[in-house]
Amino acid sequence: MKTEKRQPLEVHIRPLNVSWTLKATALTIILNAMSFQATFAQGLTDSTTSPQAMANTSYPSKAIHLVVPFPAGGGNDFIARFLAQRLQASLKQAVIVDNKAGAGGLMGNEFVVQSAPDGYTLLLASASYTVNAALYPLKYDPLQDVSAVAQLSQGAFVLVANPKLSAKNIAELIALAKARPKELNIASSGEGSILHLSAELLMNKAAIELTHIPYKGGAQALSDTIAGQTQLFFSTPSVALPFIKTGKLRALGVSTNKRTAVLPEVPTLNEAGVPGYEVNVWHGILAPKGLPSNITNKLNAEINTAMNSKEAQELLEKDGVYPMSGSPEQFQSLLRREIISWKDVVKKANIQINQ
Repeated sequence: MKTEKRQPLEVHIRPLNVSWTLKATALTIILNAMSFQATFAQGLTDSTTSPQAMANTSYPSKAIHLVVPFPAGGGNDFIARFLAQRLQASLKQAVIVDNKAGAGGLMGNEFVVQSAPDGYTLLLASASYTVNAALYPLKYDPLQDVSAVAQLSQGAFVLVANPKLSAKNIAELIALAKARPKELNIASSGEGSILHLSAELLMNKAAIELTHIPYKGGAQALSDTIAGQTQLFFSTPSVALPFIKTGKLRALGVSTNKRTAVLPEVPTLNEAGVPGYEVNVWHGILAPKGLPSNITNKLNAEINTAMNSKEAQELLEKDGVYPMSGSPEQFQSLLRREIISWKDVVKKANIQINQ
């Protein structure tokens, strides 16, 4: 059998096409970049659906705690419970008023500052918040460690006198105090209280000297002023009004720069002869530092709606205050102004409180 002779296999190796190599490399880079972009985009999606972000968009999804840093039953507690009812109805979640009294309000303040900034722990702040900031070395920054949400209300104190005091108005009071320096007593609800600082501001602006008598609470201070143990006292209008009407106390002036609706005939201290005198009683809502803006704005809108209601106006006017509404920035500005003002009073009066 004849065997066929096979030809040797020839292998031709062509030179590498550099152009195609570069194209392949470029394609690999592009694909890698696309993969990175997809991964990055997925990361963004995951971040927006994180528990915090989901809580922000669905807020509130559970009960909100409104901390009142004073005992139940007072003016702070009253406005907190009014607001809680309105927010509970509009937000469709429970709003629980939590009284955490102690250390002149500092205990409740510190509790809220140390809480998570998720909108579920809020503070009912009052004018004493800025007074404390002016008086004490705090464990928190009263401006930087909180998120201002909304101001709720504003009102006045009324300076009342025992009717046996010969001074019938502010001008006569100033003249009498200058003629008898330190002989007239002015009561307050305690050393370092807003009523104490209101008295110090009066002495500074009117250039008079009174003797400050601190009590452990406003009730006893008012009682002793009615009895004549002390001659003067700054009171809330709602508390003093029954005694003013029955002649057991005499109203000399209100602390705000405009008259109050419940005592329209009583002049402001500023117009009665104490230029530049102004002390406001206010309430507002604060939250821990870092509260997301969408939660801040939602709470602000709901609070403004509640406080702008006719019911809020009617209820608060009975207590000598009136509703307020505004932006978080406006409330933050109020806090800043008040702290500066009270620090000036404390410095000029050389007030030193031992905690």
